[in-house]
Order: sequence, then structure tokens, then C-alpha cells
Amino acid sequence: MPLHAFTARSAATRLIAHVAMVLVMLAAGHGALAQLKVRTETIKPPATTVPPSANQFAPPGRDGGPGRDSGPDTPATERPAAAGQTASAPGPAGPETAADLSRLPPAVLRTRDRILAAAHTGDLQTLMALMRANGNVPVFSHTQKQDPVAYWKETYPDSDGIEILSILISILETQAARADADTPQETYVWPYFARLPVKSLTPVQKVDLFRVVTGSDYKQMLERGRYVFYQVGIGPDGTWRYFLASE
Repeated sequence: MPLHAFTARSAATRLIAHVAMVLVMLAAGHGALAQLKVRTETIKPPATTVPPSANQFAPPGRDGGPGRDSGPDTPATERPAAAGQTASAPGPAGPETAADLSRLPPAVLRTRDRILAAAHTGDLQTLMALMRANGNVPVFSHTQKQDPVAYWKETYPDSDGIEILSILISILETQAARADADTPQETYVWPYFARLPVKSLTPVQKVDLFRVVTGSDYKQMLERGRYVFYQVGIGPDGTWRYFLASE
């Protein structure tokens, strides 16, 4: 065979071998690329949730009682215990009575002592100064149209208004009732029997009552079914809220 023919044939063979090698490498590379594919899955984000409100306060009802979350339709086991009543003692209960002055919050006790001190001076203006020091003058009448001193002098003209100081002292020397406990309306009320049914008063409680009112007053209260005379209200923070005669 001529040398040039052998050389041409060898070159062709090498070319074919090279092409074959390239094809093999491409095939192998395609398989490797195929193995690199990752199976993916679409992940849906969770539905947006609204965090609970930090303010769970439900305002009291129109009658000043519990709010919607603890209304009359709420099972008794789910209602907060009323003042003077524990969860294990279902049924109606009166306000919590503070028989011992030491049970009163310090701020309430301080305000009571200041009112008594002012009343014992026999000077209406001294009591008036204490009322103004309260920031807002405590409610003293259902109209609030007059100056308290002028109102008391008009109400008790025979004593030039001084009688109101004696009434105030007599009331604050009784026990207090804690009304609307653990609510924004919580108030320490004097006299305690103002929050009790008049017909249910015990003989001992009647003695306390007659220190403040007369027998004829008591008879009228029985007819009306409730205490009708002056009350003093002091908030847990010591704010003097009212000195008012109920109607």
C-alpha cells in the first residue's frame, strides 16, 4: 500500500475516534446535567393572622354593672366574683364591707381622715378648700348649679349650713362598702348600708342606720325600698368623688 494512502487512512481513523470520544463525553455530560436537576415544590405562605387586641376591656353596661363579657347570660362559673362573694359561693351577694379601717387602701384612708378633720373645724370654707384641692369638686348636688357652701346654707338655713358637717362626720364614722370592685368604677362608699336592701338590715345594722337618719326617715326608706340620704364616695386612689344625697 502506498505510504500516502496509509497515512490518510490513519488520519481518518483518528478523526473518527476523536468524534466518538466527543460524543461519549457529551452524552455523559448530558446525564450529569440531568442529575443536577432538583425537584421543586411550591410552598404557600400561611394565612395572615391578626394578633389579639391588648385591650380586652369591655365598658360597663348602662346600669353601671358588668360589661358584655360578663352579662346576665354568662354562666355563673365564667363570671368574675362579685364584691364580697367568692367563686365557690354562687348566688346574690352584697358589697364587700370594710369593718376594720386598716382594710381600706392607704389613699382612701388618708382622704377620709382629711375630710373628717375639715368637718370637725365647723367651718364650711375649710371643707370647701379641701374639695377644691381634689382637682375637680366632688359631686355635691344633682344640679351642681350653686357653690357647695351656698347650697348647704340654703338646704339647712337654721344652722347656716353647719348641719351638713355633722351629717358628713356621722356618715364617715360608719363602715364603708367596696362597690364595683376591680372595675374602673370601683368606689369606697359610706355608709355601707346604702348598698344594702333596707328591709334586710339586721338589728345591729339598724343601730348604725339610726346614727345617721331618724325613725321617720327609715319609714320612708321602707316605702321606697332603698336608702335615701347622703353618701360619700372615694376612689381607690383617694379621689373624693361625691358627697351626695340620693333621691
